[in-house]
Amino acid sequence: MPRYPWTDGPEYVTQCPVQPGHKFRQKIIFSTEEGTLWWHAHSDWSRATVYGAIFIHPKPGSRYPFPKPDADVPLILGEWWKADVAEVLQGLYETGGDPNISDALTINGQPGDLYPCSKQGTFKLTVDRGKTYLLRIINAAMNLILFFAIQRHNLMVVGIDGSYVKPFTREFIAITPGQTIDALLHANQKPDRYYMAARAYSSAQSVAFDNTTTTAILQYRGQYISINTFPCTADNSSCAGPNGTRFGASMNNITYVKPSTAILQAYYQHKNGVYEDDFPFMPPFIFNFTAEYLPLNLEISERGTKVLYLDYNTTVEVILQGTNLVAGIDHPIHLHGYSFYVVGNGLGNFDIYKDPLKYNLKDPPFRNSATVPINGWSTFRFKANNPDRHMTWGMQTVFIVKDGDLPEEKLLPPPPDMPPC
Repeated sequence: MPRYPWTDGPEYVTQCPVQPGHKFRQKIIFSTEEGTLWWHAHSDWSRATVYGAIFIHPKPGSRYPFPKPDADVPLILGEWWKADVAEVLQGLYETGGDPNISDALTINGQPGDLYPCSKQGTFKLTVDRGKTYLLRIINAAMNLILFFAIQRHNLMVVGIDGSYVKPFTREFIAITPGQTIDALLHANQKPDRYYMAARAYSSAQSVAFDNTTTTAILQYRGQYISINTFPCTADNSSCAGPNGTRFGASMNNITYVKPSTAILQAYYQHKNGVYEDDFPFMPPFIFNFTAEYLPLNLEISERGTKVLYLDYNTTVEVILQGTNLVAGIDHPIHLHGYSFYVVGNGLGNFDIYKDPLKYNLKDPPFRNSATVPINGWSTFRFKANNPDRHMTWGMQTVFIVKDGDLPEEKLLPPPPDMPPC
């Protein structure tokens, strides 16, 4: 909601967490969004299980920019741990290694046929031949890019992150954590049962990840015999970080430290000592970020709660450069409070003279989440016309958009039931 970031959700950034037994009413206004968004908890790892879909239909008097589907179907891709996710997160804090990998991936909360003891609960989508279904696909996994496909069916992507896109058709899609994709499914195959499946993509070497496959069933209306079962194996691979190492993510060599007071409240109430406003515009050292071997001293980052101030109505270009420090990996990125235009991406080191010449400034995709490719770069642009605090996901930093000069350009006051810190 413009000028009202108090319900954005990131703990200790825009607000402090809602305490057990208490409640907090969120005020949300959808203005330009159409398609699919999602809601989720935002305190530690509660997002692993507390989430759901939001359908935004065309406003009265307007229509879809594609043939109206016969039905909407939410497909939420997630992860499941046999352990308490709070304990999994605590283990990460105590060891500094990767968290224990999930025990299963899920489609609408069910692992599917390839896991033991879950066949009876496999999600089934019943369709009628000749009809079209709008699949609203959400990646609710914690930090996994997921591939998704339906056996013998194509997917026509028509929307991403609550915004329509130029339609394109694929046999499978890759969806980043926190991303939503709207895809049309034409039920044009012979009546039968077909698998839907999702599995993770991992580009990092020597880092454990959930290498299983979750399935659901697309079944055409009719009479069928039961399908076969498949064995499921466990390879006993380790869930720990490689060689006992301890990881710490960073941006511009700053590892974000969570404060005890929400940054938004500290800014609004002019409290000192909660954060520093000297987040660097550039990395402290310029080197071959994607070289195969990098010296160990480059892996040491500075810890701090640092923010970057943005003047109201400023057009901001952010260049995210992946590195091969420790191990190259894809980085999912999310920006709270805004959607942005992804104007470019590529592999290797960003070339400030050559790569901007290849930007897509004609019809760039409009997103609120994106992925920096392994040992590559991604550039996005947005206009800071909403006084707010923003946090990128995973490797964290905070943008503070200052108030403008006019009353309608200033931050609205917080709600009376704001959770206390």
